[in-house]
Amino acid sequence: MNNLFKIEKKPKKGLLAAEWAAMAYLVITLLLMFFTYTKLTNPESMLWGRVRIFAITIALWGVYRMIPCRMTRLCRIIVQMALLSWWYPDTYEFNRMFPNLDHLFAAYEQYLFGCQPALLFSQVFSNGVFSELMCLGYASYYPLIAVVTMFYFVRRYNQFARASFIILGSFFIYYIIYIILPVAGPQYYYNAVGLDQIAHGVFPDVGSFFAANQEALATPGYTDGMFYQMVVDAHNAGERPTAAFPSSHVGVTTILMILAWDSRNRRMFYCILPLYILLCLSTVYIYAHYAIDVFAGWVSAVAIYALLYFGYNKFVGKE
Repeated sequence: MNNLFKIEKKPKKGLLAAEWAAMAYLVITLLLMFFTYTKLTNPESMLWGRVRIFAITIALWGVYRMIPCRMTRLCRIIVQMALLSWWYPDTYEFNRMFPNLDHLFAAYEQYLFGCQPALLFSQVFSNGVFSELMCLGYASYYPLIAVVTMFYFVRRYNQFARASFIILGSFFIYYIIYIILPVAGPQYYYNAVGLDQIAHGVFPDVGSFFAANQEALATPGYTDGMFYQMVVDAHNAGERPTAAFPSSHVGVTTILMILAWDSRNRRMFYCILPLYILLCLSTVYIYAHYAIDVFAGWVSAVAIYALLYFGYNKFVGKE
């Protein structure tokens, strides 16, 4: 605890690697805005949001330069992670310009499995206890991020910069994918075309339907459950018809599991493993994702982790 406010002898002069990842994403999306400005629905608010995020980042850098300690460094990372809640719905502002692709993904899902796993999973396993376990898994997403991040800060501080860069960088890579790949997921697509058509293997092309419509199916499960309500509240707060393929819930938590294993703390790894398994299952159970989104989440997580891990070691090194 005493080290939290101990002034560092060699403070970091520039931005942290995680902040550079955020600024790189800001610049990439800013350039995209300039090319699509007249097609965007809320370009002014998107622009000013980026100005505010840049100002916040520079302000926190200034605070750290005045008080260069572990606590102010941690605050810089926490703020960037908190800002993900602003960046996520921002992806919808971009991909709503493009025709929706859910009909292709639902059709491929049908081809692979002969059914729609997202439609059948909650129907087959409708028990209240099972429902709460699924919702517990889904609700554990942000706590898992916090646990792994804080473990590295407290117990593996010399690797904290790399771990935080990998976690934040993975989010921004997924967000770029979501911008250019407009897939809303079962909760939106099934509602848009009707469950009868889905049950009969009919998957209409809805075109630009989601550009102006955000209605979703009700979350399945035990409606009086505590964790069920947490999932519903989270969806009501910031969910949009975007970010279905690949599943970032699965992808990011897979990266967290790799980081947990890489930390060599097997106790933490095995403690969070059950929640990870529940989360992967829950994304399909609550209609958030197609089953193929989960598989893509696993594959993309390994690729993204390798890219960011070796990229950090080669171009950044120790901070």
